[in-house]
Amino acid sequence: MKKLFKNGLFLMLLAALMLVIAACSSDSGGNDDSDSGDNTSSDETDNNDGDDEEAQGEAGGTLRIAIDAAPPTLDQPTSTATAARDASRLIFETLVTTKENFEPEMMLAESIETEDNQTFTINLREGVKFHNGEEMTSEDVIASMERWLEKSSVTGNIFNDATWTADGDYTVILELQSPSSLTLDTMASAKQAAAIMPKEVIDNASDGVITEFIGTGPFKFEEWKQDQYIHYVKYDEYQPVDLPADGLSGKKEALVDEIYIYIVNDSSTRLAGLQTGEYDFAYGIPYDNYDALLADDNLETILTPSANQMMGLNKVQGIATDPKFRQAVNAALDAEQVMFAAFPDEDFFWLDSGYMDMYIEPWLTDAGNEYYNQANPERAKELLDEIGYNNEEFRIMTTRDYDHHYNSGVVIQEQLKQAGINAVLEVYDWPSLLDKRENDLGAWDAFMTSSSTVSTPPQLIGMSTTWAGGMDDSYVEETMAAIEGAPTIEEAKELWDELQLYAWEELVPIVHFGGYHSLYGHTKNVKGITNNTGPIFWNVTVSE
Repeated sequence: MKKLFKNGLFLMLLAALMLVIAACSSDSGGNDDSDSGDNTSSDETDNNDGDDEEAQGEAGGTLRIAIDAAPPTLDQPTSTATAARDASRLIFETLVTTKENFEPEMMLAESIETEDNQTFTINLREGVKFHNGEEMTSEDVIASMERWLEKSSVTGNIFNDATWTADGDYTVILELQSPSSLTLDTMASAKQAAAIMPKEVIDNASDGVITEFIGTGPFKFEEWKQDQYIHYVKYDEYQPVDLPADGLSGKKEALVDEIYIYIVNDSSTRLAGLQTGEYDFAYGIPYDNYDALLADDNLETILTPSANQMMGLNKVQGIATDPKFRQAVNAALDAEQVMFAAFPDEDFFWLDSGYMDMYIEPWLTDAGNEYYNQANPERAKELLDEIGYNNEEFRIMTTRDYDHHYNSGVVIQEQLKQAGINAVLEVYDWPSLLDKRENDLGAWDAFMTSSSTVSTPPQLIGMSTTWAGGMDDSYVEETMAAIEGAPTIEEAKELWDELQLYAWEELVPIVHFGGYHSLYGHTKNVKGITNNTGPIFWNVTVSE
């Protein structure tokens, strides 16, 4: 066996938008929303290694974090929310995780062996204990992985009808129906991560909803005071991997005694708290404050490539189920104006037609680029005439919890009106938007969101058959299955080129606008912060 360690209109819109911004107190677009996160290390941040205690400062104390939206849950596999991802990964770990370059690396698995990319022998690390003191065994892993396949929308077709069996307490056999070279990349995804938890927690979950947050991570869940804070304490029995820290992989240390994640929806409150020292780290720093923070000797900024901005479309119920209507919406929109509305300077965003993040080089493609950023309301009107559009409402959900979603929604509404579409903007707090998106498909036609970095196309939520109501498209399903089963990345890439062209030209499952940077801030008493699909809070110290 081989062992795998593979790792005129614009000015009018802008003026209108400025009036809206002045009238509203909304959250800034630092961290993204349900579906995004950082994908590289920061441009400006501390570069201390967690093992250098002198550089890091003394261990102990409390790390106080101000987050911009409440996580809908801490149950990792069930939510695409960034807040859920970041708040839960202090608690939970996965069999495989990712290095900084997004290559898979072992975490709770000691090794994974395969000869054919169809049968995988997963040897577990022995002696790893959950926060309840019980040792992790194969039965916990099997229950957790089967639940991940049931709950997560990033698993694609790879694991359809897959079987998991135990070979003793510390070995699990994964048997796929068909070979896939993308198996480990998918298992390592930080989005809706394959969290390993005790089997008894899963068995005791009422209606499949986890209420006991027990993992193997460096911090234990202590308390969640709704709409106020989540409290974690250091897990003294944590056993780190004997590898250098690298992205989400390698050695993790809980160098602070406790962490509080405070839910602070208002951006001015987060910023003021950071400046006064009430908070040590803050999500969602307003982009307009970037220069001021750079000039503050007591603060550090983190500006890092983060996610892709997009508008999700309802392909299950309502007017947007018609592909030609979706094509009309896409034809009408000016991506550059939308991104300028969301992010006040071109240094904070980039225009790109690729569904896959520009940093994942093996999957880069400009297929379908001619359908991106059309800004062609006349073409939109032609398509609307073809389907006999009769001024029906097109309901767009957005939120003031994230400025970039609200501001881009305002401009999109106006652009669509110019193309003859009766666009209506409906504003919710972020958790309510997520709930309505998943559970009330008849109440909306589109929503503003973002998508974080994934390592393979089948993990893209915008192409998922289950996310936000999903879609019924045999070509997408068949091509994704072919990508997953392709014997080489080169052959898979050719298939992905064809599928992205189809998405832009015909299907339009989302409207993709481009990518953007997130802006975080922290006090200089915090050392060791790194970023990889979101800020990482282990291997971090804080001094008084």
